[in-house]
Amino acid sequence: MADYDLIVWNDKLVIGIDKIDEQHQILVNLFNEANIKLTTNNNAKFLEEITRNLLSYALYHFETEEVLMRQYDYIEESVEEADAHIREHRSFSAKVVAVRNEIKTGVLISREDLLSFLNSWLINHILNTDKALAAFLLESENSRSKSR
Repeated sequence: MADYDLIVWNDKLVIGIDKIDEQHQILVNLFNEANIKLTTNNNAKFLEEITRNLLSYALYHFETEEVLMRQYDYIEESVEEADAHIREHRSFSAKVVAVRNEIKTGVLISREDLLSFLNSWLINHILNTDKALAAFLLESENSRSKSR
């Protein structure tokens, strides 16, 4: 069984947009909680609960980011990046929904597979995709405040 370290929140994960950073910390905490509580033999009820919590919070978080994208014209000004970013959100949600559907039919995802997916998705999304969004938002904020 592969061991996944708990994700320690650090400056590398901070993107500089307070609201998003706070939500990322909650997602990291959800990952860490799953990491601690998941064993090699998990029952469907427990896996269902973990994936439900993750999905509902992730959807809330994605909505926050996408509202900011629209508010700051990221979607119009950085079409490819915004499109890829939103596709990552949809892909994550689809994967979690697929896992949840499998659980309902009795096919349980392994601890290793779930943690591997969550860990790589969370870290890659924050370090790459969200950092690009943050850079755009911060730059927009700076130019808005200069033009006042």
